[in-house]
Amino acid sequence: MSLIGRLGAVIGRRHVNSPANRILVVEDDPDVGVLLDRVLSSAGYRVDRATTASGARLLVDSQQYRLVLADGILPDGTGIEVADAAKARGMKALIITGYGLRLCQLGGFDRHDFILKPIRPGALIELIANYLSRPSA
Repeated sequence: MSLIGRLGAVIGRRHVNSPANRILVVEDDPDVGVLLDRVLSSAGYRVDRATTASGARLLVDSQQYRLVLADGILPDGTGIEVADAAKARGMKALIITGYGLRLCQLGGFDRHDFILKPIRPGALIELIANYLSRPSA
C-alpha cells in the first residue's frame, strides 16, 4: 500500500463515515487539482473541485463543505476572496499557495490560515485533519 493510502487508512478513517466529509478544492492548475483530489480522496474525503473564484463562490453558496481549500491566486480572483465567502457561510477555509509574499501584499492573511506549496501529501492530510479537529473561531 502506498504512503498516501496508508495515511488515508489511518488519518482519514474517522472522516469516511461522516456526512460532513466534503472538501471543496479550488485550484486552477489541472495537474495540482488532480493531485489534491487524489490525496484527499485517499484519506476518505469527498472532493468537489472548482478552477475559478467565481465557480467556487457558486458552489459555496449552494453546498455545505467541511473545508474549502483554495489556491491563493486564481484566474479571476484570490483564495482570500473564496475563503471570505466560505467563512461567511460558516465553513472552514484554508488557502494553499506558492505565492505567500504576493498574497501578503494583497492582505487577508490576518483572517485566514494558509499552507505554503509545495507540501508532501502525508503532511497535507495530517495538517487538514488537525485543522478540522480545531474548534471554529
